[in-house]
Amino acid sequence: MDLLNTLVDKGLRRELPTREEALAVLATSDDELLDVVAAAGKVRRQWFGRRVKLNYLVNLKSGLCPEDCSYCSQRLGSKAGILKYTWLKPDQASEAAAAGLAGGAKRVCLVASGRGPTDRDVDRVSDTIKAIKDQNEGVEVCACLGLLSDGQAERLREAGADAYNHNLNTSESTYGDITTTHTYADRVDTVQKAHAAGLSACSGLIAGMGESDEDLVDVVYSLRALDPDSVPVNFLIPVEGTPLAKEWNLTPQRCLRILAMVRFVCPDVEVRIAGGREVHLRTMQPLALNLANSIFLGDYLTTEGQAGKADLEMIADAGFEVEGTGQVTLPEHRVTAGGGCGSHAEAGCGSHEGGGCGPCGSAADEQAPAAARVPETARASEARTDLVAVRRRGAGTDLAPNA
Repeated sequence: MDLLNTLVDKGLRRELPTREEALAVLATSDDELLDVVAAAGKVRRQWFGRRVKLNYLVNLKSGLCPEDCSYCSQRLGSKAGILKYTWLKPDQASEAAAAGLAGGAKRVCLVASGRGPTDRDVDRVSDTIKAIKDQNEGVEVCACLGLLSDGQAERLREAGADAYNHNLNTSESTYGDITTTHTYADRVDTVQKAHAAGLSACSGLIAGMGESDEDLVDVVYSLRALDPDSVPVNFLIPVEGTPLAKEWNLTPQRCLRILAMVRFVCPDVEVRIAGGREVHLRTMQPLALNLANSIFLGDYLTTEGQAGKADLEMIADAGFEVEGTGQVTLPEHRVTAGGGCGSHAEAGCGSHEGGGCGPCGSAADEQAPAAARVPETARASEARTDLVAVRRRGAGTDLAPNA
């Protein structure tokens, strides 16, 4: 396909595809899927070889969130039967992190529910970062605490944090359909604060919430403009008790096309398969390693993931290798330049202070409810509620974690 040859050439040169090209990737047929995966795989291998980075989540504070994000089981008014607990102590969090690190993870992601941290919360997390780093040489620590106030990113950096995660989740034009208690601009501001403080920015999306192809392309182009080092791609886990519990819009094939599109738009960033891969990719997970160079090991914040041992076997069986702590994840040009999806001069990336793209689609598209814009071909997935299990082990419990 001429399209795929063009996208490979652009990816190897770190050039930005056109929006039409990105949309065309999402519109390819199932008969073309393996060609799409092979093409995006060439770009992935150019910048990351056959390495797979393992990340491990520690939920420092679960549930009881005042925000109303429709996708989240920890949201205000959630009826999901998830674990609820207040802040883990530094030694408890460090013990939870140790399980993931022993399983091969090189980055620990410290997450806490809530709108954003108080200064006291930043002190708590700073103590936890120090405890983890004191006991584990070479570990990377990423914090994910919600919206940041002025000066908080700098304090986390001083405490030893390497990165900060705050996802855009969906396009600017549809954000108000998903969340009303804060804005898309609030999220952009937090990613920029992390950049400005010298933290490695991690920001991604959630697919499967009823968005259109145009929404997916819009949020990925906005992410490229924000210039993160890591782009987590989450696939909605429809948890009972949340407003989006009935949204089963994804098929394994659609998930692979989404990952391929993200790889073509941000060719040299860490593309991470995050929540929902077991639920929606299912037996197609090994194919996704040709597109993404990073995954989460074990469980997620409130739901269970694939067994850590199965993750490691999958990576080996697919012909990939786990990235070691002594290996640098990002390509040398990004490390030297301090990050960026591509060349600032040539690839259309926004500056750290800028970023954010205008909404895509016609006025009619923007006014339609999010679910109405889902392509009919994306509605083919049968609900697999049997694959959604609430986490009952690990952080916040007396049971051993899955790592």
